[in-house]
Amino acid sequence: MVTPAWVRMMAEYNAAMNRDLYDAAAALDDTERKRERGAFWGSIHATFSHLLWADTMWMSRIAGWDRPAVGLKQSGKLEDDFATLSRRRAETDAGLSAWAAGVAAAWLEGEISWFSGAIQRDVTRPRALIVTHLFNHQTHHRGQVHALLTQCGQRTGDTDLFILVAA
Repeated sequence: MVTPAWVRMMAEYNAAMNRDLYDAAAALDDTERKRERGAFWGSIHATFSHLLWADTMWMSRIAGWDRPAVGLKQSGKLEDDFATLSRRRAETDAGLSAWAAGVAAAWLEGEISWFSGAIQRDVTRPRALIVTHLFNHQTHHRGQVHALLTQCGQRTGDTDLFILVAA
């Protein structure tokens, strides 16, 4: 069941994992981060960029944040500079945590409507489902980045929720 406490826990986990993955990626040079590696978004950098884009897009729908400046197909190139991408990731994670701190149970019970560019139609879904999707999408692509970083010889530390998030 999606509760306000679950949303806060997932925002905390999201931020912890992003810190660890970005720290590991920072040990690589730009060429290695941007090397095509066969992942869905190609490279470590492009996958990070897509994740930032997706988080910003979902939060524009959920909480009124500004929409990303590019569309889905260009999301892997949202931010070319790794230092800027890292800074924006940290700011986005702080914003997600601040938003999560204010989520109420009654809000989660409502619905959200938007036009989906991915399927080219209007969509209405339960907010709890969309918030679950937001965090699930992050976990999915971070898993890809974790595998790519491991292939590059980088260590990211623990990835287990029960280890990274205090009870």
